[in-house]
Amino acid sequence: MREFINGLSVFLEGNNSNKPIIFLHGFPYDHTMWHAQIEILKDKYFCVSYDIRGLGESPAGDGQFTMESFVDDLEIILNELKLIKPVICGLSMGGYITLRALERMQDKFSAAILCDTRSEADSNEGKLKRAAAIKRINKEGLAPFAKDFITNCFADSFIHNKKDELNKIIEHSSTFNPVGVKGCLLAMLSRTDTTQTLTEIKIPTLLVCGENDALTPPSVMKEMFHKIPDAEFVEIKNAGHMTPIENPDEVNKAILNFLSKLN
Repeated sequence: MREFINGLSVFLEGNNSNKPIIFLHGFPYDHTMWHAQIEILKDKYFCVSYDIRGLGESPAGDGQFTMESFVDDLEIILNELKLIKPVICGLSMGGYITLRALERMQDKFSAAILCDTRSEADSNEGKLKRAAAIKRINKEGLAPFAKDFITNCFADSFIHNKKDELNKIIEHSSTFNPVGVKGCLLAMLSRTDTTQTLTEIKIPTLLVCGENDALTPPSVMKEMFHKIPDAEFVEIKNAGHMTPIENPDEVNKAILNFLSKLN
């Protein structure tokens, strides 16, 4: 079922009397990247996913986004749906939103799942890469950037063995509003560093990372893992940056195992 909350497209699966889980997708994707996880979880959990502002079916507006405005959107969704202590699950940019949300309102969540993400803010080199991406979209349109960026998110095995699926993902993201995509790039390059507060995360936390993730490698996520008290870390075989799509069975196994230990 779809609802519109604060202008955003929000998707609800399962019984709302069950424990809620809210999914935050990566860039430049939308809520559909969590399909394999929600299919497994919706019978026992109330699964909430949404298209982050500017992506998917959510409006781009003026494209002037910040990580704070993304967390504001998340908070409004939590309040509108009256979600009580949901598990929050974010990948990549969704992980940036999750980490900042935990700084601002950790008491609203019962547990966190961080997939293929990092706590550090962009380096100067990273900021310049985001700026170059915005310039490229302005010059060439969205499709060439989407093809190159998305391809780089996946492990070579997925690129070679699942070309049709990869092409569908690229084509889908290429239909998004370029203003929204550029707005997300602005939000990411201007985000704050959340590394210093990792030690203050007091809720159960699972970190998931693809063994071949070129964007946030296991070595980077293990540094986060060691800073978060009592966290769990699972490395996903045969996967790059997009673990929930590349190896959904292993990601589902890790999530179900983690959830089974929660009260």
